[in-house]
Amino acid sequence: MFARNLFGFVFMMFVLIQAVNAGGQDGIKTYFNDTASKVKATTDPAEKREILTKSLQTMTKALDKVQSLQMISKEDQAGVDLFRDKLQENQDELNGTNGYERVSDSQLNAFSVYVVQDMEQADTTITIGLVAALLIVIIIILLV
Repeated sequence: MFARNLFGFVFMMFVLIQAVNAGGQDGIKTYFNDTASKVKATTDPAEKREILTKSLQTMTKALDKVQSLQMISKEDQAGVDLFRDKLQENQDELNGTNGYERVSDSQLNAFSVYVVQDMEQADTTITIGLVAALLIVIIIILLV
């Protein structure tokens, strides 16, 4: 009986860990997908630009708060730094700063989709652990 309970407990832990891990990464993707949807639903280029700017700034604030908590490992901190750098590159491209050409008003919808794809690709090259990903999602929810 003890062996069966232990096996059931271990099995449930694996299932829950996978679900929570997916939830953390999916939460970040959902955030950027929602941003892209808002941009596409808006017709005014100034509003589109503001939505994108606010979204990127909110994510950057969330990353800053997660790092300031010092609850994450050094590897996760390095991943958060890389993720923040990627966000800054997108912000620079949107605004035309730091050597980037400003995204034209007519390309803002395409840029919002590009940001989603860029973050999805970053997800495979930048490693952020489960705790950090969940903290980012929680802080984004609190900031928005």
